[in-house]
Amino acid sequence: MRVIDIVPGTSVDGPGLRTAIYFAGCIHQCPGCHNPQSWNVDSGNEMTADEIFAIVEENGFDVTFTGGDPLLQSEELAGLAQRIAETGKTIWCYTGFLYDRVMSDVYMRAVLENVEVLVDGPFVEALKDKALVFRGSSNQRLIDVAQSAPGRPVMWDDGSFTAIP
Repeated sequence: MRVIDIVPGTSVDGPGLRTAIYFAGCIHQCPGCHNPQSWNVDSGNEMTADEIFAIVEENGFDVTFTGGDPLLQSEELAGLAQRIAETGKTIWCYTGFLYDRVMSDVYMRAVLENVEVLVDGPFVEALKDKALVFRGSSNQRLIDVAQSAPGRPVMWDDGSFTAIP
């Protein structure tokens, strides 16, 4: 898998302290993206699932898949997601794809089998809102994967998070 960076102890990509894994490659290339250096599929370094898993284990935090768009590497990512989930850690995943598109792809859906929350949709600069929690624009959704079904996404909201001015 192509990985740009792994950041332990971040608190902006989901609740609590998390290990954020930034995967390379993004076909959405949203204007105003905060991470355009992630668009190139050849950026970062090639890492095995074992190498990434060892870093996740060493840090001990819940995990966020971000990037780029991690679901572009979903065939390889599915096994890593399963291994992480088996340790009891939660996984959040950011993608520019919409939930129903993710659910219609066998490999992307396999990743979601071990994801707690999917943050879906492209970043839309005109809908940017700094008051939003864990997302950049108001079209993006925080989907509670376990409660959702194709055609019926259920929004995640634990009620305790507010934006920091």
